Amino acid sequence: MTALPTADVPTADVPRAAYGCVAAAVLCAAALCLASLPDALADALPALLTLAALHALCEISTRRQGRPGGVFLPVLFAAAFLLPPAAAALVVLPGALLGRVARRSGRPAELRRVWRAARLALAAWAAAQAFTSLRGGHALRDGRLAEALTAAAAAVLVCCLALAVLDCVMRAAAERQPVRTAWRGLLSAALPSHAVHGLTGLLMALLWHGPHGPMAAVCVLPPLLVSCRLFAASHQERAAHHAAVRALVQAVDIKDRYTRGHGDRVGQASALIGHELKWDERRLELLRFAGVLHDVGKLGVPTRVLRKDGPLTEAERRMIELHPEYGHEVVRGIGFLGEARSAVLHHHERMDGSGYPYGLAGRQIPEFARVVAVADAFDAMTSTRSYRRARPVAEAVAELERCAGTQFDPRMVRALVRALRRHGWHPEATAEPAAETAAGTTAAYDKQGGMSDLRGNVSSERPSGTR
Repeated sequence: MTALPTADVPTADVPRAAYGCVAAAVLCAAALCLASLPDALADALPALLTLAALHALCEISTRRQGRPGGVFLPVLFAAAFLLPPAAAALVVLPGALLGRVARRSGRPAELRRVWRAARLALAAWAAAQAFTSLRGGHALRDGRLAEALTAAAAAVLVCCLALAVLDCVMRAAAERQPVRTAWRGLLSAALPSHAVHGLTGLLMALLWHGPHGPMAAVCVLPPLLVSCRLFAASHQERAAHHAAVRALVQAVDIKDRYTRGHGDRVGQASALIGHELKWDERRLELLRFAGVLHDVGKLGVPTRVLRKDGPLTEAERRMIELHPEYGHEVVRGIGFLGEARSAVLHHHERMDGSGYPYGLAGRQIPEFARVVAVADAFDAMTSTRSYRRARPVAEAVAELERCAGTQFDPRMVRALVRALRRHGWHPEATAEPAAETAAGTTAAYDKQGGMSDLRGNVSSERPSGTR
């Protein structure tokens, strides 16, 4: 069960345009409701009160599940399918006004409650209006399921569109975003969940008109509330996973500021490869984790070695080459990482067996590690370092193709090439080399042959073994 996404009424200094949006939404909702409210209440008052109470109870029961400010969508849609537009708009008001909002510094909670209530009332009114215009109510009462389903689909689409437009306007006003940026992703992200909850609302409406009346419709809610609780628990667990990964990455960035942002970019490039290989979403998430965390073992390398200005001793080189094993020790107990842990350990293995730490070759190297190795080298070549400028993407791709089969898995290289041709390369993070970090360490390591173009291998970079 998902909570309805909402555009927050904004930052510490609330712009006047945001207040204007809230006021306009309230006035519009009030005008639409009051224009036809007396007629709507004549026959629908018992159903309105019942659905409003159900919605408020569902809000109270779900607002502690880690998603404050959401709305229980099935009841909203059931109201749109059972009541006149003005009455449907009133159903969501108690739950929206009573629902808890997250405490955020400088963001007036009462203003956000009013905005949420107004936008939901407008969306419910629009959905009910669409359903009524297509005679969905008559189809429900007469048992014409196909017609009712068509009207319900239109109502769901109109509701989703209304919410997306309202959120776009609020984002543009409150966060001063361009309209195109504010609109991006709103409709596509919300429509799938709205469609599922719209079907549930239609089921409630069908049961409501059935021989057992409203009590049968109410029986649909307990399983939904259980699903909502399970979804919230899953959402919180996933958020905890992301927080744990982010904490590890930040620790690495603090220790080796020379390659700040490298892990994020390797995660992004790894995900591009995974998409081309048609991996499922769960595996893609783990692959991104693998790319982001591949250098977490640098936490075990002495800082003086990572930042050394000058040639490395043989002992220091061995310290650097231990970072995959250090990284595996860090993540081995993190169960949710799954296959990603193998990439942390083996991302410096090479197809010809000349890599480290274990000298694996070919298919002995785990699949995740073969992906991350390509993404790692690609970012190393296309990122600016203090001792050299970034290579163009085309040049980096040519180097990867040259080393395919010896250092890299040709299949992974081809997948990255296809992804770059299709999507281009737009890294989400940018390296921020620290001024005090010397380029001499990398140059010295290259001169010692640690990461030079020996045996057809891609020239990488600093001795941390990162790239």
